[in-house]
Amino acid sequence: MEIADKLPVVGLEGRKCCKHHGNMSVGRRQRHKHARASEWRVILILTKLYDFNLGSVTESSLWRSTDYGTTYEKLNDKVGLKTVLSYLYVSPTNKRKIMLLSDPEIESSILISSDEGATYQKYRLNFYIQSLLFHPKQEEWILAYSLDQKLYSSMDFGRKWQLMHERVTPNRFYWSVAGLDKEPDLVHMEARTADGHTHYLTCRIQECSETKRSGPFSRSIDVSSLVVQDEYIFIQVTTGGRATYYVSYRREPFAQIKLPKYSLPKDMHIISTDENQVFAAVQEWNQNDTYNLYISDTRGVYFTLALENVKSSRGLEGNIVIDLYEVAGIKGIFLANRKVDDQIKTFITYNKGRDWRLLQAPSTDLRGDPVLCQLPFCSLHLRLQLSENPYTSGSISSKETAPGLLVATGNIGSELSYTEVGMFISSDGGNSWRQIFEEEYNVWFLDWGGALVAMKHTSVPIRHMWVSFDEGRSWTKYSFTSTPLFVDGSLVDPGIETQIMTVFGHFSLRSEWQLVKVDYKSLFSRRCTKDDYQTWHLHNQGEPCVMGERKIYKKRKPGAQCSLGRDYSQTVVSEPLCDSGDFDYGYERHSNNQCIPAFWFSPSSLSKDCNVGQNYWNSTGYRRIVSNNCTDGLREKYMAKMEKCPGKAPRGLHILTSDGKLVMEQGHNATFIILMEEGDLQRTNIQLDFGDGIAVSYANFSPVEDGIRHVYKSAGIFQVTAYAENSLGSDTAVLFLHVVCPVEHVHLSVPFVAIRNKDVNITAVVWPSQAGTLTYFWWFGNSTKPLITLESSISYTFTVEGMNTVTVQVAGGNTLIQDTKEIAVHEYFQSQLLSFSPNLDYHNPDIPEWRQDVGKVIKRALAQVTGIPDEQILVALFPGLPTSAELFILPHKNTTERRKSSEADLEQVRKEGFMEYLFLSYLLTITPLVDSSSSHSSSAMLMLLSVVFVGLAVFLIYKFKRKIPWINIYAQVQHDKEQEMIGSVSQSENAPKITLSEFTDPEELMDKELDTRVMGSISTIANSESTKEIPNCTSV
Repeated sequence: MEIADKLPVVGLEGRKCCKHHGNMSVGRRQRHKHARASEWRVILILTKLYDFNLGSVTESSLWRSTDYGTTYEKLNDKVGLKTVLSYLYVSPTNKRKIMLLSDPEIESSILISSDEGATYQKYRLNFYIQSLLFHPKQEEWILAYSLDQKLYSSMDFGRKWQLMHERVTPNRFYWSVAGLDKEPDLVHMEARTADGHTHYLTCRIQECSETKRSGPFSRSIDVSSLVVQDEYIFIQVTTGGRATYYVSYRREPFAQIKLPKYSLPKDMHIISTDENQVFAAVQEWNQNDTYNLYISDTRGVYFTLALENVKSSRGLEGNIVIDLYEVAGIKGIFLANRKVDDQIKTFITYNKGRDWRLLQAPSTDLRGDPVLCQLPFCSLHLRLQLSENPYTSGSISSKETAPGLLVATGNIGSELSYTEVGMFISSDGGNSWRQIFEEEYNVWFLDWGGALVAMKHTSVPIRHMWVSFDEGRSWTKYSFTSTPLFVDGSLVDPGIETQIMTVFGHFSLRSEWQLVKVDYKSLFSRRCTKDDYQTWHLHNQGEPCVMGERKIYKKRKPGAQCSLGRDYSQTVVSEPLCDSGDFDYGYERHSNNQCIPAFWFSPSSLSKDCNVGQNYWNSTGYRRIVSNNCTDGLREKYMAKMEKCPGKAPRGLHILTSDGKLVMEQGHNATFIILMEEGDLQRTNIQLDFGDGIAVSYANFSPVEDGIRHVYKSAGIFQVTAYAENSLGSDTAVLFLHVVCPVEHVHLSVPFVAIRNKDVNITAVVWPSQAGTLTYFWWFGNSTKPLITLESSISYTFTVEGMNTVTVQVAGGNTLIQDTKEIAVHEYFQSQLLSFSPNLDYHNPDIPEWRQDVGKVIKRALAQVTGIPDEQILVALFPGLPTSAELFILPHKNTTERRKSSEADLEQVRKEGFMEYLFLSYLLTITPLVDSSSSHSSSAMLMLLSVVFVGLAVFLIYKFKRKIPWINIYAQVQHDKEQEMIGSVSQSENAPKITLSEFTDPEELMDKELDTRVMGSISTIANSESTKEIPNCTSV
């Protein structure tokens, strides 16, 4: 065994400042595109320094070796001394092409190499790359996903980029599949479109404009549900809280996945799509930490239960991990950890899920002592998690190049344990097991699986490794370094004939990277000959027929230390008798081992695709497993029988919208989907009445498979009715669709002042006025629960004096808007209208800000002239023209002082009217509304003239107050007279004239007893922005 000297520096820069030494990315290159495996020489290593104090990567180094890792060259000067790299990518179709990404926190650029990383060209980007997806065939084509959820494409290996689509879901974009998609540059993606919904879209990388995109599925789908894998495409749609799954086989129209009738899935994961069959894990409504395994027919539509309660867990990134492992190299063998009576046990299947059994524990331990473990009370249990670190082996491993050989971490007992662990190996595909270590080890396959290398999985430094040439029956201990090393990982490729392994780690927590090259060539004395091989028969507990075939493998004899070639493994296949096979959809196995229909399943229930004059296959309850290759034996007994399709009346008619929602915007396309559970699709007439006076009719279901589109020109609630009829009967389905026009603005109309314990009418005015059915949510004061109405007005009684907040939210379709106002609530108040010069209207922009500022100036001036406190004065300017306002005089907060001061305050405003307003004019002159520049002098003068006019008007009111209307004093007299409420003055010329003499004089009112109160007016005009007309929603 040749062991390279330790590499104390190897050009790798030490990590002295941090406890952690950053991340290492390793890439192995092939010297020539079509070179032999022995010519693999180039290794690229990217190291990054992560500073925990700063929380970011502060520097990186790129290393390159051209002699299998013996020496390394530092390439920082070729990529830029100050460039910080984040990722290293290798083209899967041309190993000579390398792409490096810079750290997006520092800059956005890529570096491209076409000579195995020897030289680089740097290109700046105007977006930040999060991940890359290379085309499986075309080496120049790449998809890039940005940090802001945009998808870009490049056809020249990243030198130029073109935006394809925005709002793309992470990790939900796929290249076309050869032989299935017509265009090789087609991209499948899941993206959020302009309507706010998530859709499945396809387009070509250079033709992805909105007009060139297509939607293979007409309805919106759930977020992160698109899966494109081999011949299948899967999507998920949730309506009414219940998930429905759809599948497209070989790009055919989508069909709804059929699980057993009472299966209510809340999550589904696609495990495998090999051999034209879907293996799926489904979490039912009553499961939390387990999933059920289902197996499908060829089209992936009909699923039957394969195994219940399979353990699940969360990965490092929060992803769901199912404890299911598919053995490499042999089709149909799976291992699963199942929860049985609160215990986790490991089961194995050899026929892709039809039959499962426990693992037989080893007969002896490492010392040769017998192991007392009897099924089903005791068995072998394995950890089935794959390694998320590509440089460790994981808890279980197998290779395509070493069929039948499995190495796993586990324990012997009644259930799986995570404390008592050991290493176990099987050489016959899981039929029998042997223990190889008492602790956890990383085990790698060398020389096409002909040799095994083991290294202890531990947090302490090590210096030894073990090598086995007889499938783990014996191990030889070797030292790979003179100083113990904290091992971080190992670079091993089992398909390389050079028998070279690179181990990397650290001598201490603060030391530099250390690389150790281990070359095993000297251990293989020669190449294997035919005398070094033996045959091995695959079986299932002695049954030679596995998946319908008898498989015989040629393997190297244990102990023969010869190197294997690429063609060392040969398989001879015969065709034995078939067994009963898998179960068909709707059938279950019962105690007598017979397959009979489930209680909810009627075998006579034909598919809706079965039309009169056609034939269908009537199932016997069994079907041959998709990847089972048997052709003889019991096939005739269990195969389906062909029968004629009888005619059937329509039954189970359903109508729904393409996005599953019952709200549609006016002027937009509404797409209706009509489904029928039973009936002759080709001989059934279908009619659809949209509820707005328009209806359509079709002779059969063919024209409506993709949905029926209709545009509603008005808002409202429409009853959509579908009617299906043939010669044998009919069926009807009804849907109520809400068509709305999006609300744009809401104006809350409230009075400025209200009387405590008196009903107040509050109105929400919505633009546009014809918006359809709306829901109103009303909040008053500090209430945490709203009042909900379908009307735009509400009556409310305020019980607390002071400023009360009113908020209304209006919901229409997907839109929610709100407005908030404040109301001053008091026991009584007095109000008076104010008017201004018509010249002021020219400078009135009719916006809330202007009205608020003018009201503040008038209020401040009144407070200075009259001495009335600010909190007792409220000035509210009305929206619109001509400019007008209402003055409110509010009572004192102290109830005792109200009677003493009310008369004086109210009388003071009247008696000092003329002089007060002259003084107010002076204040307004020296305190303009905008600024004191010359450009605004005309506005100030107009304000002065306007207020002088008002002062004169007030003086006249004072002199002739008994004969002039519009001075509003309102009273609520208990017991003596009926309650009255008088609204504020309208600005219309046709407003009714009411004289002051009709009401109690304020002086007289103050002489009454304590139980007499003054009551103010309730204004119906709020201090808010208004418009001259309310637009209607028109169709597009």
